[in-house]
Amino acid sequence: MEQLCGQQPLGSDAGTAPEDEGGTSGNPYAGLVSRLRAAWLSGKTRPLEYRVAQLEALGRFLEEKKQDILEALALDMHKPPFEAEFSEVLLCKNELNTTLNNLSCWVKDEQVDKNLATQLDTAFIRRDPYGVVLIITPCNYPIYHLVVPLVGAIAAGNCVIIKPSEIMKNSERLAVEALPRYMDKDCVAVVTAGVQETTRLLENKFDYIFFTGSPSVGRIVMTAAAKHLTPVTLELGGKNPCYVSDTCDVQNVARRVAWGRFFNAGQTCIAPDYILCSVEMKDKLLPALREAIASFYGPNPQESPDFARIVGDKQFHRVRALLCSGRVAIGGQTDEKERYVAPTVLVDVQPSDPAMQEEIFGPILLIITVASVEEAIDFINSREQPLVVYVFSSDNKVVNQVLEKTSSGSFCSNDTLMHVTLTSLPFGGVGSSGLGKYHGRFTFDTFTHCRGCLQRGTGLEPINALRYPPYGPHKTGLVRAATTVKRQGDCALL
Repeated sequence: MEQLCGQQPLGSDAGTAPEDEGGTSGNPYAGLVSRLRAAWLSGKTRPLEYRVAQLEALGRFLEEKKQDILEALALDMHKPPFEAEFSEVLLCKNELNTTLNNLSCWVKDEQVDKNLATQLDTAFIRRDPYGVVLIITPCNYPIYHLVVPLVGAIAAGNCVIIKPSEIMKNSERLAVEALPRYMDKDCVAVVTAGVQETTRLLENKFDYIFFTGSPSVGRIVMTAAAKHLTPVTLELGGKNPCYVSDTCDVQNVARRVAWGRFFNAGQTCIAPDYILCSVEMKDKLLPALREAIASFYGPNPQESPDFARIVGDKQFHRVRALLCSGRVAIGGQTDEKERYVAPTVLVDVQPSDPAMQEEIFGPILLIITVASVEEAIDFINSREQPLVVYVFSSDNKVVNQVLEKTSSGSFCSNDTLMHVTLTSLPFGGVGSSGLGKYHGRFTFDTFTHCRGCLQRGTGLEPINALRYPPYGPHKTGLVRAATTVKRQGDCALL
């Protein structure tokens, strides 16, 4: 199995599995799963009041442990306080408040249309929890990727097991030691696990698995889930293209792309991975990017308090190896001791270069030249579907052309990352960039089974007799009339 972040191996000796707690399968997590399943079957998590109370407790965790969160992230990856508070606290609170503001409406039964045969009956959709769900989080945003799906899982009425990233030692410790003090321990559990323990954890039957990480590990998770026919959400990644047309404000493009690429030291699944532009635009962009980087991080970004570090040694070596692709036009400096990779721009990159074969997941931006927007679209469509497509242009026709002729999990024009701040938009991949979606109502829906329900009375059996044998033309016509759905605008002569 590989790492739940980027493309690196998962291995860690830090993970420890709980005792079997009476489980009979020999699996070290069987007892824990059984205990949570018993709590779910008791109906404890179903009342709206219980869900709201647990969500409010999660809100207190974010508020009261905010400083601890910032300090853990600073220790783990030198994450700047601004970036940590914005991406790991504020966005989580937004998700939480959106859910609390709307949950009473989301949980209501939804009445649906009926045909003539069921006019006297009640037909509705009941939103049921799945049961015991598993959330596996990555290392790049360890609190955000834990809290946001947890909000939806609790809101939907599930019991939850959370497996934080073992790479982020301080963030993992915070999740293990602090979060359970706020949550109902019968219904929410946090486990530490390395590669071997995670493998054993996945052997258990869960009712839903929510995984965030690389496509290679996503396949492993999906294979394990398939053994129990467990539904999954896979939030993966990929190489996100960014087309920059000749009609745009170069300085604005440079600042917005540089911010999106180098935020969190580039360890963001929706960061722009490579720029597609004309040769003329490349010549304008390079000095603008150099100026933006200097403006953000000073003459030596390694000394900047606003630039993070790579999360682990293995990830550092992988990212550093990608610097051999093309030619370094900006940056390129590294420091293994600090796991520092400078904000870097590579040019003269070929589609066959190593940096174009995998997600960068580090502070490296590639520039590839194309002759036209049509060539850029063809280039994007010749590769796997990305998590997001970006386009910069002052011409709406160009923006809409890229939108209509490409496929991706999300789309954003004339900026980067900002679409993820909206709880009203679904977030998720397509194809190799992911399966399923979340954020806001979509997170609640992800962890909810829509149960179709029809409640009928016991009387009026003479009407029901029309469907019973012996059949005949007369009965066929009556049943057809009572159950047919007609297309709007159809005119039928009676």
